[in-house]
Amino acid sequence: MSETQIQVPDGVPFIDVSREFEAPRDLVFRAFTEPDLLVQWLGPGKYEMVIDTYDVRAGGSWRYIHRDGDGNEYGFHGVFHGDPSPDGFVQTFEFEGAPGHVSLDKLSLEEREGKTTVHTHSVYQSLEARNAMVESGMAEGMNEGFNRLDALLERLATLAPVH
Repeated sequence: MSETQIQVPDGVPFIDVSREFEAPRDLVFRAFTEPDLLVQWLGPGKYEMVIDTYDVRAGGSWRYIHRDGDGNEYGFHGVFHGDPSPDGFVQTFEFEGAPGHVSLDKLSLEEREGKTTVHTHSVYQSLEARNAMVESGMAEGMNEGFNRLDALLERLATLAPVH
């Protein structure tokens, strides 16, 4: 299992994340774009994830909710920009608990020798908004989700036909 690399450069409202997965790019793309797979790994495991809409196309919107054991809900939504493909995609991201704080996220998938590195570059409207995301426990949630993605990709790889 690879480690998640998170970079928060000084003076610019960016967050860059990289993580390598032992799976081909097409399989990783499916895990990011198929709702039935996405709910199995995205976010902290202590929350149930419910997808309201997930329309993976240029201009398509998405919305999901994380629900805790007490029934509290945390909603997130955005819009896909450009045509999502195994090369990656661009989307907006907004936590409904902090309306108006929208980031623009670019995801790219780079495959080498059967392994895929996921890169995300997130741009925030201000350093304060970027710092609030970092301070929210983002790294812990991403690591937990990516660990679950590792396990999901391993299970999916055993089901995939061998060429």
